[in-house]
Amino acid sequence: MEKFDYDLQSVQETRNLAHQAKLAQTQLVKFSSEQIDKIISNMVKIAEANAISLAELAVEETGFGKVEDKIFKNRFASTQLYEFIKPMQTIGVIREDKINRVMEIAEPVGLLMGIIPSTNPTSTAIYKSIIAIKSRNGIVFSPHPSALKCTLQAARLMHDAAVTAGAPANIIGCISKPSLNATNELMKCDEIAMIIATGGSAMVKAAYSAGKPALGVGPGNVPAYIEKTANIAKAVKNIIISKTFDNGTICASEQSVIVEECIREQVMEEFRRQGGYFMSPGETEQVGKKLFVRGHAMNAKLVGRSAQVIADSAGISIPPGTKVLLGEQQGVGEGYPLSYEKLTTVLAFYTVKEWQEACDLCIQLLNNGGVGHSLSIHTENPEMVMKFSEKPVFRILVNTPSTHGGVGVSTGLAPAFTLGCGTWGGSATSDNVTPMHLINIKRVAYGIKDCTETSPAYSSGGAQSSNSSAIGDEQIMDVVNEVIALLKKRGVN
Repeated sequence: MEKFDYDLQSVQETRNLAHQAKLAQTQLVKFSSEQIDKIISNMVKIAEANAISLAELAVEETGFGKVEDKIFKNRFASTQLYEFIKPMQTIGVIREDKINRVMEIAEPVGLLMGIIPSTNPTSTAIYKSIIAIKSRNGIVFSPHPSALKCTLQAARLMHDAAVTAGAPANIIGCISKPSLNATNELMKCDEIAMIIATGGSAMVKAAYSAGKPALGVGPGNVPAYIEKTANIAKAVKNIIISKTFDNGTICASEQSVIVEECIREQVMEEFRRQGGYFMSPGETEQVGKKLFVRGHAMNAKLVGRSAQVIADSAGISIPPGTKVLLGEQQGVGEGYPLSYEKLTTVLAFYTVKEWQEACDLCIQLLNNGGVGHSLSIHTENPEMVMKFSEKPVFRILVNTPSTHGGVGVSTGLAPAFTLGCGTWGGSATSDNVTPMHLINIKRVAYGIKDCTETSPAYSSGGAQSSNSSAIGDEQIMDVVNEVIALLKKRGVN
């Protein structure tokens, strides 16, 4: 009975949040660019001021990742995001083609639903709140139950900061009694216009099945190919920086390292020098068994954990200071557990003869749970970059940490924590999601070409139309008589 009461309260709370946020959004739609920027500026200020406390709360509650990296993510999701989106025109006339006389006017989508993952709970809530307000949308969050406190706190801070700066109350909401029924209810609420889903595959698929427009993110399973011309020391450094950032909790982090035979020993030695530990076949099997439950689902107890925690869990001994664990794999899919996405400090390691074999392996790995997302390549050969640009992903990240490159820290990509995987990955967009994805565009188009009246002879099809327009003998004689009369009038005999 107690669970039944909780579910009822959870669903009712969800309905109330959606109703209140929608009312607030109908007021926000009237705000000017100056008013919106004032609101966002204050949200960024508050996010910056609470970056440390939110990071500490997230690690304490979930056990995932590292405080210092979550602080960086909170700041990236606010200050750096703001610098990127501030110039964006999301209100009024946003584009005008004076030659073709077409004017584009931005309109908000409406009320958004934001699904928040346990791996990046506070930074994702900050990021989605800011891009929602920038485009004059309201948003209601569905938090992961294991990250409820920190997500709720981030949402409250963003709400209060927005309201203090002039936004209508209830413009940002968050479910405080999370349940599967509540999430499903929010997805189907009439007030919700669009869903932004960041989370596991099942949740993202549910979002796309809700009958609403949705922007979702699939799993990454990013392969990292170190090509023979690469700067090996730099490539290994970038991979370790990326994989250890927040202990691998970002879906753009590398999952497999692929090297050519001719540089295999150099790469392995460089990994060992920089803190990588190559597990024996037996140790690799032990870690694989610990990492996954129910098939290919990650063991939540090992998500975002240090190499030492994972080694201790698997009962293996590793050198002090080890940063990442690497296990050699001879194939992809069933029987090769490390060929799946691992949101923690473990990498699969593959050796190939040459680049074409690396190509084929990358495709296999991506089709094993990362198609559409990202691929990392380390090379000094521009032609090789173009060969790998043909792979089925929408982010080809060159000579950079994949985590940082994918979200826009170390590349020119848009700063984002929702990375679309395109139709290949079952997503509605292949972009890093920005406020521009959260607006409708209205077009005002002036007539620029004269149109003549359609000839009656072609106004309707078929033989009947052709017969009805045929000229009879009497009509011909009438025309002839008119011409003769005209000639006589002009004195022509």
